Amino acid sequence: MKQMSLKKKRSLIGLSFLSPWIIGFLVFTAFPLIYSLFLSFQKVKITPSGIKTDFIKFENYVYAFTVDSQFTAILIKFLRELLISTPIIIVFSLIIALLLNQPIRMKGFFRTIFFLPVIIASGPVITDLMAQDVTSIPSIEEYAIFATVLSSTGGLLNTILVYLMDNLIIILWYSGVQILIFLAALQKTDKQIYEAAKIDGASNWECFWKVTLPTLYPMIIVNLIYTIVTYSVFALNPVVDHIQANMFEISTGFGYASALSWMYFLVIAFVLAVSVGVMAARGNKKYN
Repeated sequence: MKQMSLKKKRSLIGLSFLSPWIIGFLVFTAFPLIYSLFLSFQKVKITPSGIKTDFIKFENYVYAFTVDSQFTAILIKFLRELLISTPIIIVFSLIIALLLNQPIRMKGFFRTIFFLPVIIASGPVITDLMAQDVTSIPSIEEYAIFATVLSSTGGLLNTILVYLMDNLIIILWYSGVQILIFLAALQKTDKQIYEAAKIDGASNWECFWKVTLPTLYPMIIVNLIYTIVTYSVFALNPVVDHIQANMFEISTGFGYASALSWMYFLVIAFVLAVSVGVMAARGNKKYN
């Protein structure tokens, strides 16, 4: 009985420490989510006497795909950019983490340089940088080597190169946290594994593919999830801007904006599920 009472006492103590988070989650996250789902099926009017709703079933969702062609176009464009940017960000982060893991001087300084944009990143800052053309390489199209590369590549690769040149700084801006995650994983890797591989005659290239990459594969999946989520909720996301614009429109309002938000959430959840599922299946097949 004393042991049971002690367990209950410890459980209550633990629950008391968790209770502020639980209450905050229920009040500030769970309830707004459920209420927004309710509003997505309503025609919402804000009157001096309060919020009035009129149940209209799935009309908001049908309107998004049949009337609001702008939403579909913006969503498709965003998904295309997400498909291009995510692999570039992860590959760049991995390369920088491998370089920072080498025995070089001032490693702490270089880590700070790459992580600093994450600290000061905000919508107004990025907007000002884009207005000043700081987020792209100026006059890149005028260089002969760029024109030569574009003329010798196909349609998809051409699109990727142009997007990379136009959004280079933005892509670097998103890579700070991913670099730290990769770097932490690299520093925890047992050095004796590399020594054993070297004794067996493995080159640096073989060590990367046979030791480093399998070790980092779980962190690649973590960074994949983090990159997609961060890219999806960034302040300059055109889909978010479209949702916010419809929120205060008289013809649409909060109900339609809620429907757009839930459709956008489902699309991102589907992208996450497919991406993580493919990466996990490939990792299990290749490294197990």
